Amino acid sequence: MKNVAEIVGTDKFLTTMNRGIVASDLTEKLSHTGPFTIFAPSEIAFGKLDSGVFLNLEKPENKMEMADLLNHHIVLGKISYKDFKDGQQLKTLNGQELYVTVTNESVSINGSRVQARDMEGWNGVVHSLEKVIILPENT
Repeated sequence: MKNVAEIVGTDKFLTTMNRGIVASDLTEKLSHTGPFTIFAPSEIAFGKLDSGVFLNLEKPENKMEMADLLNHHIVLGKISYKDFKDGQQLKTLNGQELYVTVTNESVSINGSRVQARDMEGWNGVVHSLEKVIILPENT
């Protein structure tokens, strides 16, 4: 069974997320420890960012900013789709809060709908999102 970094790395709909994981040096962490729940924005989600934002974050000198952005999308613990509860709060790897909304069998994380779900690895689970989670600067 793959680890969560390998799941992201081999999914053609998560190519940009994988590039971010590599650029921010999170591959090692996501390959060996856990469990993690990764909310991985899809290719379409990253395409919704302003032009050049991701390419700028991919530069070696912006590795910390990339890691910070990706850590908004990762929580400790393995949370399956069926276990999300409306109003649930999840603490990200960088200490921020994500908010879960469950309506009509649909789950959203900070307003971003979960698309593909329950891609399980030995050290966690990956769910893809329709939008990149951007937290306000002052949180």
